[in-house]
Amino acid sequence: MTHATLFDDRQCTLGEGPLWHPKREQFFWFDILEKKLYSKDETGPLEWEFDECVSAAGWVDHSTLLIASETSLFLFDVDKGEKGETLAQIEADNEITRSNDGRADPFGGFWIGTMGYDAEPNAGAIYRYYKGEVRCIFPEITITNAICFSPDGKFAYFCDTAEKVIRRQKLNQENGWPTGPSEVWLDFTNEDFGADGAVVDSRGCLWNAQWGANRVACYSPEGVLLETIAVPDASQTSCPAFGGKDLTDLLVTTARVLLSDEALAKEPLAGSTFISLNAGKGQAEHQVKLP
Repeated sequence: MTHATLFDDRQCTLGEGPLWHPKREQFFWFDILEKKLYSKDETGPLEWEFDECVSAAGWVDHSTLLIASETSLFLFDVDKGEKGETLAQIEADNEITRSNDGRADPFGGFWIGTMGYDAEPNAGAIYRYYKGEVRCIFPEITITNAICFSPDGKFAYFCDTAEKVIRRQKLNQENGWPTGPSEVWLDFTNEDFGADGAVVDSRGCLWNAQWGANRVACYSPEGVLLETIAVPDASQTSCPAFGGKDLTDLLVTTARVLLSDEALAKEPLAGSTFISLNAGKGQAEHQVKLP
């Protein structure tokens, strides 16, 4: 078993949404509940604070991110630190939900999941933004997670953590919209952890952060467990992302939320962000294409 090491010691209440920006060669990630976007570069730690929860991003160009918040998808200029155009509303009139896991797809679209602040049953959904249109593609989900895509663009993966399975979904090869029903791909109903965020590498293997298990686990395209990466002193692993110049380093966000004082004493690094060098070979994160 490989062990991840500390990448950034700023402790997130709920770390999520790691992204490697291929043009900037820079990692970004979020603390959802503290309404912050984090990064670091040669100058040191960087952070930006927003007026609502933010959870996931895709890259548009060298300086622009598309960011998912509790009410919308909007553009953000990293260099200027300025919020730009709002592209779409996402459950803006629903006070009990916020955004959660999300990722750009191979067709230039962006998938984003929502969930209740208190994980209210079936309160969330998964949406896709594509060519200016937002469409709900999977309704009535409790905790949206594990949104990621096969290297050939034929499949999307996603899960409802409360359901304890990861699903695989065929995609239309012309436009990336889901086609046909999803199927159960990995079944964790007999496990004591929760399937959280995930990313697919260049071989088509899926790396899943497993909430409560101190680890990220790698599964073959056939769903066979191949290896695990331990995350010390942080049991609530939330999402992985490949990055680095060769896309071989795996960044892992974690969380402190819901841990008791006793548990936090045993997990002094909970909420920190970790990295496993030379973990595998990732895919480059896809560019979000605007209309």
